[in-house]
Amino acid sequence: MSATENKPEPPSYAVVAGVSMRDLLASCAAATAVSTPPRLPDPGTVQPHAEHREAA
Repeated sequence: MSATENKPEPPSYAVVAGVSMRDLLASCAAATAVSTPPRLPDPGTVQPHAEHREAA
């Protein structure tokens, strides 16, 4: 036998890193939630601020 016949062939499939799809999707959702700025409130639902009384 020659040395070239003993070499194993590389796998023809992708190697998985061991992360479940649920964990992957959860991390993507968390990254989106952290990186998205908060929405501005609707103008019709905002109430004017009440004036604060001065302390005695």
